[in-house]
Amino acid sequence: MKILALADVEDKALWDYFDKERIKDVDLIISCGDLNHSYLEFIETMSNCPLLYVRGNHDRGYSQRPPQGCVDIDDRIYDFHGLRILGLGGSMRYHEGSDMYTEQEMANRIRKLKRAIALRNGFDILVTHAPAKGYGDMDDLPHHGFECFNSLIDQYHPKYMLHGHVHKDYGHFERVRIHEAGTKIINCYDRTYVDISDQDHPARGRTGSLLYDLYTGMEDRRKKKYY
Repeated sequence: MKILALADVEDKALWDYFDKERIKDVDLIISCGDLNHSYLEFIETMSNCPLLYVRGNHDRGYSQRPPQGCVDIDDRIYDFHGLRILGLGGSMRYHEGSDMYTEQEMANRIRKLKRAIALRNGFDILVTHAPAKGYGDMDDLPHHGFECFNSLIDQYHPKYMLHGHVHKDYGHFERVRIHEAGTKIINCYDRTYVDISDQDHPARGRTGSLLYDLYTGMEDRRKKKYY
């Protein structure tokens, strides 16, 4: 499975000077926030594959004009052929406004997801806008990472964390970091590609959660019957 991950700046090769080779063989697109809704709509249309997104701290316009044809995964787990993807957008709160959270507010969002995580026996990819504290964040408050992301990773050991928010030209950029829990953390600024092997996630209906596997099996049979 090949994922195209995006964040923070609109890549001209995918928009102004669209090059279809850039989306060749892509199975899934994930936006980590702070991207123009029209940009996401264009890429989703041209790629003809699902585009999932979380909101960045500059995406308040999504409330009036969300990216059409794209899937908002904030505060939910999205199942893509067995790949369990958890979305938690937004940044550290540095003034009043939407899509910004204190450490406690973000921890509360995670707490509300614990039942959904338990039902699915964990998750495979954590998609955020802000980084985890100590893993690619910065000293200024707007770019602080969340400590509760570390706690979430320590508890569930997802294979990947995808984020944005810290730009390459800030001078503090590393594309890939490895969390002490083993999770590969990827800063998706601009554009990057992530290759997911079958060993990186359980097959759909094979998560080890009796209820969730039963549910997905029934859903798959229903879809097969419908089509």
